[in-house]
Amino acid sequence: MAVAQSKPKPASKANPNNAPKTKMQMHRRSRTGCYTCRLRRKKCDEGAPACTACKHLGLRCEYKRPVWWSNNDQRRFQKDNIKMIIKRKKLSEKTTTAASQVMTPGAETPPSLSHSLPTSATFSDPLDRTRSASIDSQLSLFDFNAPPGIADYTAYNAQMHSAHSQYASLYPDFSPYEIDVKTERQMFVDDIPTRRESTISTFSTYHPPPPPDAMLPGFPVDNDWAEIYDERRDSMADDALDMNFFDFSSGAPASLPHVAVELDEGDQRLLDHFISDVLPTVFPILETNQPGSARNDYVLPALQSNKCYLHCCLSISAQHCKATMNVQGEQIDNDIMRHRYATISELCAALSRDTDHTSILEATLGMILFQCSVGRFDDTLPDIPWHQHFQAAISLVQKLGLSHLVTESHDLKSFNMTLAAWIDILGATIQGRAPTFAHTYREKHLSPTNPSLGLRELMGCDDRVMYLISEIACLEALKKDGMGDIQLCQHVHALGDQIGLTEIGETGPKIPFNSNGVLNPRQLSKNLTAAFRLAARIYLCSLVPGFTPSQASCVGLVEKLTQVLEFIPAGPAGFDRSLVWVYLIGGSVSTASSTFRSFFHERMAGLGDLANFGSFGRVAYLLKEVWEHVDGRLSPGGGEAHYVSWRDVMQMKGWDFLLI
Repeated sequence: MAVAQSKPKPASKANPNNAPKTKMQMHRRSRTGCYTCRLRRKKCDEGAPACTACKHLGLRCEYKRPVWWSNNDQRRFQKDNIKMIIKRKKLSEKTTTAASQVMTPGAETPPSLSHSLPTSATFSDPLDRTRSASIDSQLSLFDFNAPPGIADYTAYNAQMHSAHSQYASLYPDFSPYEIDVKTERQMFVDDIPTRRESTISTFSTYHPPPPPDAMLPGFPVDNDWAEIYDERRDSMADDALDMNFFDFSSGAPASLPHVAVELDEGDQRLLDHFISDVLPTVFPILETNQPGSARNDYVLPALQSNKCYLHCCLSISAQHCKATMNVQGEQIDNDIMRHRYATISELCAALSRDTDHTSILEATLGMILFQCSVGRFDDTLPDIPWHQHFQAAISLVQKLGLSHLVTESHDLKSFNMTLAAWIDILGATIQGRAPTFAHTYREKHLSPTNPSLGLRELMGCDDRVMYLISEIACLEALKKDGMGDIQLCQHVHALGDQIGLTEIGETGPKIPFNSNGVLNPRQLSKNLTAAFRLAARIYLCSLVPGFTPSQASCVGLVEKLTQVLEFIPAGPAGFDRSLVWVYLIGGSVSTASSTFRSFFHERMAGLGDLANFGSFGRVAYLLKEVWEHVDGRLSPGGGEAHYVSWRDVMQMKGWDFLLI
């Protein structure tokens, strides 16, 4: 009798050796990747603490089920955000690759028109290698005395064209020419020469086609400006700031200069939009102090005589139309890029002539400041980062000797130097470095006879508080360079005392309107100064080792700041957009239970559509991301949240904003 033999079972494809599943294999099969990769429908390598894909793209990698996963609308919104981040990342990589192909081997890579901008991890800023002496000395709080390094113009080179050839079709009649400039730079440590660099930069410019024969007539007098000026002049008779502080020729908006420039119909519409809609938002505080002065004596004359400035304003106007009027399509993008490129080409031509430095400085500062009033946080059109424009501005300020002129005692202040100081001080806090002209601000702070630089008249905050913010930025740079904790705390205490001295004689914020309901500029300035002062204290406290936002001292400062901000006029005609830096510093350390957050959301609602663009819109989206990171890391038992720096969030998102 035959014995039945069992047939061997065929090996399965998944487990060909019929080997028993190990715990590790079972565990791997139970994992489906992080929720970000699952949302993108991409394979996840389940790396820790973040998978490779999320780490490469700068995305938040979450293995624990996030709140947005169970809500279709939130999931769709999250997916759109991820797509935008990936788009910026790919465009940035494309830009970097194209730029590297045209660079001289061994030379330092200059910046290019880019929307994902250099970070501390990828870009070596020459200003950081030649910092002002405020980070070279640790002997005394106000004893830093070496001059800052001189920046160069490498922000404007041939990469602007070669790295973005896809926009060449926008201006086919432009025929570029190139100028090679050799720059030698040497680094000194304690007066001992060390590193020496030699860089050849290529400036590329264009010859624009002959303009149309249409001559733009003089812009008509806006009666609303005159009425507002008359009301404010009456209210400021006895309690106003100096209405003739800057080097303006007049200050009264009775008549406007004729803007005699040749433009086609489309560009004329952009210019009209800039003057009527953009310009009133650029200097809101100055407008309360010297109504019409900046417009009549600074901006409009520059539009007529400075081609670089004109193209800058036209590009900004097109960007404002796109953001505020929801104008979409290739035409508006072409207008933005056409004038953006024309601005840089005109700037290159002016730099090659090396004359009329004042006009070049006007345009350079305009390219920085006007951007703070327009655009959205998710703009994808390539641009040069603000701090590269500012390198050129620094060199121009030094060529013109403005930083030395402001230390002398004279009646009128240079408006360009005040603009540069505003950007320099607050921009340094954004980048975590020392201001370039920190030594100048220190001299002004210690001056008994001539302390003002005009910052209060320009942007509302008292000059002495701004100088101390500069000192705090210097201290942060020293901390990054390895200053010991004991010495750091000593400096923090000393600076805290200095801030306290600026409060002597102050009675606290008050409603900034008189009995007739007309704005009182002096009281507005006091309220703004109080807000900046509290933000400066928060910024200073954040430097203390072991700082966390949940500390009682920080919570108390944020609450006081919220109370002061209630005395700042809100809404579209208010001044919330002049407090972007204050909202950034206070909001970034506000806890989930803080009244600051609900207050900020109320202010956003009061601004309406204005809350979605410009620096205010950018800081609103940044704070939203910061709060999501902080609140998302709360322990299940309701324990203390981790401190997440707003700079880390900006770097993760690829944002490089000037938040002022």
